[in-house]
Amino acid sequence: MTLFRVDASIMPATSASRALGDLVEAEWVTAHPDSTVNRRDLAADPIAATAWQNSVTGRFAPEDQRTPEQNEAIALATTIADELIGADALLFTVPLYNFGVSQHFKTWFDLAYTDPRIDPSGTALRGKPATLVTVQGGNYAAGSPREGWDHSTAWLRRVLADVWGLDLRVVERPFTLVGVNPALDAFTDTAAAIKGEAETGARQAGREIAELRGARVA
Repeated sequence: MTLFRVDASIMPATSASRALGDLVEAEWVTAHPDSTVNRRDLAADPIAATAWQNSVTGRFAPEDQRTPEQNEAIALATTIADELIGADALLFTVPLYNFGVSQHFKTWFDLAYTDPRIDPSGTALRGKPATLVTVQGGNYAAGSPREGWDHSTAWLRRVLADVWGLDLRVVERPFTLVGVNPALDAFTDTAAAIKGEAETGARQAGREIAELRGARVA
């Protein structure tokens, strides 16, 4: 069996999203010790911003008239789709950046979405167990001063659960900048409690995707 993991944090050494993802992965490996964990690190190996355009335009062109850049982009989109389709479960760790979706993840998704197996009419990913880990430096919850400023999480839920049809569970951790930004020092206790809840949620999500996949194999 295979878990496919996609990471988007640009700060791997201190990444809160990757740390939670490690907990999800650990539960998967515990349940399936002989399984393989494949990875795509979008910060270490980012997708070129031009790849999506080249894949889209290339698919409208006859094969013998495609440019080398179009062929390369289409081949990469196929590889990405193969990684997703070939996995038994999926793990995405995607932080909120500048109130929006990580550019690395958005570029990756857009390119993947050009593969007809997982485009709007594709069904290859439907029902596949998956976990999304997402973190925010501040707090954008209902009733907070910046309610509505998180333009990433809802989009991630939409494309992963509604568009691709993944059997998705979401682990969120706000206030990751508490202890880093002195302006947030008043929320130290709250942030610690939230961190603990997120870690518990990550472990639970890891167990759930492992159990779901194990049940399907059995």
